[in-house]
Amino acid sequence: MSNYKLIFATNNSHKLREIQEIIGDSYKIISLKDLHFKGEIPETHDTIEGNARQKARFIFDKTGLDCFADDTGLEIDALDGRPGVYSARYAGEQCNFADNIRKVLSGMENATNRKARFRCVVTLIFKGEEYSFEGKVEGIIIPEKKGAEGFGYDPIFLPDGFDQTFAEMPPYLKNGISHRGKAITRMIRFLEAL
Repeated sequence: MSNYKLIFATNNSHKLREIQEIIGDSYKIISLKDLHFKGEIPETHDTIEGNARQKARFIFDKTGLDCFADDTGLEIDALDGRPGVYSARYAGEQCNFADNIRKVLSGMENATNRKARFRCVVTLIFKGEEYSFEGKVEGIIIPEKKGAEGFGYDPIFLPDGFDQTFAEMPPYLKNGISHRGKAITRMIRFLEAL
C-alpha cells in the first residue's frame, strides 16, 4: 500500500496540510483542487458522523475513486455540547475562525466548568466499501487565545496533560495527540493491514 493515492474530500487547505503531515510519505493525498473540482461539498447532516459520510459519498459518486472525508466538532460541556457539528459556522454562515472563537468565549464568560473535547470522524470509501474511524481528545477551553499555529479553535483549546494550546504546539506534537491525528492513524493502520 506504499505510495498509494487517496482523495481527501475537502476544500480546507489547513486540513489538507495537516493530514499530509500526519500520514507522511506512505500515501499521496490528492486534493479536490488537484482534480480540478470546484464547488461546495454538501454538509447537511446534524451529526459529525453523518457529515463525514455524506462528504465521502459525494466525492466517491462523482469520481468512482477511493477517497475519505472527515468532520470535526468541538464539544463544550458548559455550552451543552455546542458548537459540535456546527463548529465551522458557529458564528454564522459567513463567519471566520476569529468570529467563532469570540462567540465561544462570550458564551463561557461565567463558566466554571471549562471541559471540552474535539471529536473527529473519518469516513473512508475503499474499493466501494465504507469504513468509519473516530478520534477524540479531551481538554479545557482557556479564557483567551494563545499561540499562532494550527487553525480553528486551536488557540483556546488546552489538551489534558499539556501546558500548551494546540496553537502553541509544533505540528508534530499536535498531530501526535489530536482528534484528527488519532482518526487518521486508525484509518492508515486499517489500510496497512489489508
